[in-house]
Amino acid sequence: MLVALIARDKPGALQTRLDNRAAHLAYIEETGVVQQAGPLLDGESEMCGSLIILDTRDLETAQSWADGDPYGRAGLFESVTLIEWKKVIG
Repeated sequence: MLVALIARDKPGALQTRLDNRAAHLAYIEETGVVQQAGPLLDGESEMCGSLIILDTRDLETAQSWADGDPYGRAGLFESVTLIEWKKVIG
């Protein structure tokens, strides 16, 4: 099952993102369930959120992944949405 994780950073949390970026990227590498990922950008091209496509067996597994993400554990996100996603193009 493909799941889109859409997360919005808390206002003014860019430093939290930067401080935890290496751990976040290592977590992605270690877990092996991320198909695509990248930061959302604001009007000044600064990182302000994340879009991550997970390949998991169910939404509960995707939620567990999100709960273990160093960004989430650091309190970076104002909101996180997980929704089943169907790849059509690409």
